[in-house]
Amino acid sequence: MIYIFIFAIPINNKMIKTIEKQKKTRVGITHGDINGIGYEIIMKTFRDPRLTEMVTPVVYGSSKVASYHRKALNINDFSFNIISNAHQINQKRANLINCCEKEVKVELGKSKDVAGKLARKSLEEAVKGIKNNDIQILVTAPINKKNIQSEDFKFPGHTEYFSNQFEDKPSLMLMICENLRLGVVTGHIPLKDVSSHLSVDLVMEKLKILNKSLRIDFGIQKPKIALLGLNPHASDEGLLGSEETEIIQPAIRKVFDEGILAFGPYPADGFIGSRAYAEFDGVLAMYHDQGLVPFKTLAFDSGVNFTAGLSLIRTSPAHGTAYDLAGKNIASPESFRNAVYVGIDVYKNRMMHAELTKNPLVSAAPIDNNKNNPN
Repeated sequence: MIYIFIFAIPINNKMIKTIEKQKKTRVGITHGDINGIGYEIIMKTFRDPRLTEMVTPVVYGSSKVASYHRKALNINDFSFNIISNAHQINQKRANLINCCEKEVKVELGKSKDVAGKLARKSLEEAVKGIKNNDIQILVTAPINKKNIQSEDFKFPGHTEYFSNQFEDKPSLMLMICENLRLGVVTGHIPLKDVSSHLSVDLVMEKLKILNKSLRIDFGIQKPKIALLGLNPHASDEGLLGSEETEIIQPAIRKVFDEGILAFGPYPADGFIGSRAYAEFDGVLAMYHDQGLVPFKTLAFDSGVNFTAGLSLIRTSPAHGTAYDLAGKNIASPESFRNAVYVGIDVYKNRMMHAELTKNPLVSAAPIDNNKNNPN
């Protein structure tokens, strides 16, 4: 005999209305590098009418560039609703806010300064859209980290840019696939600098960001987090390095005392190779390639990059500009489409968390403590 237990969370009418409104959440999209596969994966994603039934897409881009890609890819069953500002958004269409009226030369597969300039413009307009609440979620198409650099953009990637634009708070690059959520303590820095950047405070900071995100953004009540060691075999008890005993282990003990279920450090190769990550809700690697090499091996075509720790909900596909695929109509939209889905799920989870944790007395009439006091 099989028993099925159903646990119900009481939901009031206001929460139901909030959930109903979420069906047409506005998802902003930056077009990334115009010479890469950005427009291809965007159009392939939103040509599916089921997505526009769930959300309203708003691309910050160029109508001329979009038209070029549509013709190059021979996509005849999709077109954008071209608008000039958020007030003209059509809730039932995939919209494109025209950020550039000028003629632009598209050179597929090539890194060009004009592509970096238009990528920056798209990001700037999308940031305005988030701050004005024109959009609630942002999905970024891939950029070229070199040609996007300028006096106004001196960041190694999207994660650092958004951390600067929104509250200037610490953030965490979190890679997501079906049964793996993997963050990195140090991000876009040279490998030779990783050890000197690591500290007990930094590891604790990233652990707390990951723990909070798993609870609020992913609805996991008491997440279990695994930490990877920095050195081979997690240093073999100090034989191959001291970072595990002097930095990672003390950080784990301190956050554990605060109620965060953190474990490790585990040898990175065995942990990933044995799929031990499936026993945890989140994993924290010490540096970029330690986490992203195995992650992309597991989920290159389907993985999602999420910036945890910010009020902004920002996701992106786990791959880059893919210049070698540009214009060939063979790029997979799966990772980009999953980035949209993750953004929607995070938004809904945050809304639900806000409703469940709201003080029910805040909007009520003030309590008069002297009302029944005879004195």
